[in-house]
Amino acid sequence: MTASSTRRTTAAHSRLAAVGAIAVAGSLLLAGCGDQTDNGSDSSTTEATASAAPLADKLPADIKKAGVIKVGSDIAYPPVEYMEGGKAVGIDPDIAEALGKQLGVKFDFQNGKFAQLIVGLQANRFNVIMSAMSDTKDRQNGIDSDTGKKVGNGIDFVDYFTAGTSILVQKGNPKGIKSLDDLCGQVVALQVGTTSEGIAKAQSEKCTKDGKKAITLQTFDTDPEALLRLKQGASVADLNDFPVAAYNAKTSGGGNDFEVVGEQIEAGPYGIGVSKENTQLRDALLAAMNAIIKNGEYQKILEKWNVTDGAVTEAKVNGGS
Repeated sequence: MTASSTRRTTAAHSRLAAVGAIAVAGSLLLAGCGDQTDNGSDSSTTEATASAAPLADKLPADIKKAGVIKVGSDIAYPPVEYMEGGKAVGIDPDIAEALGKQLGVKFDFQNGKFAQLIVGLQANRFNVIMSAMSDTKDRQNGIDSDTGKKVGNGIDFVDYFTAGTSILVQKGNPKGIKSLDDLCGQVVALQVGTTSEGIAKAQSEKCTKDGKKAITLQTFDTDPEALLRLKQGASVADLNDFPVAAYNAKTSGGGNDFEVVGEQIEAGPYGIGVSKENTQLRDALLAAMNAIIKNGEYQKILEKWNVTDGAVTEAKVNGGS
């Protein structure tokens, strides 16, 4: 989710996974639960396919041999990633497929809750995270954004897109919301553990300092749940990344349910999350991303999803702030 999940503030999705005590506990619970999947592929065939790809030799040997990069993702965030016909589709899956051509492997998207993705990566349940996750210093350094305390080793990011948070309201904007300041004293629904949540919390503090009522936050595991509350009129707004907000405004109820108001807030980079210990995989992804930027395939994907405003000209490692 948008640049928050691309960062912006300390608290700040685009989907900012909370990396608090729950992450530590989750890591302990999941430690040792590495993937046991046997994809049944013929290893010699897989290696031959990988070797034919231009950047295959940059991959760690085990991933090159397996022919698969396992991707942790919260696949309920259209158009970035969502399920259609039983498979993951969207911006991230399309970019992953293009990367796969460069590296000679397939990207296997595995669904999970956003707030648990970093825990899953650190427990080796998958190799990378692609989930509209904002690259932030807190995530890089394993800092709990709410407490400011270090709770883990953090992860690295390969940045590939820029997005900010948008305010989504009911069609016709019946509450007259134009900016974050208009949310003081109102009910706002959004996905838990995201950059948007951090932005809303910071705004709520600003409201009280300004002598206004705080924001009443309703948080949900998935963004569709937050959108339903907004559609029902139980909240006045949902905060999420600009591609997602624009997509929902265009498609939900045939374009009659929601609209986007105001400008993007705190635009920052989406990053592919990689374990800090797996620098070879990180650098292989960086090379592959820059290859598809250079050959034009990246631009075609963004044009397909009408999100060229978030394009970058070069992929970078840990470019978030």
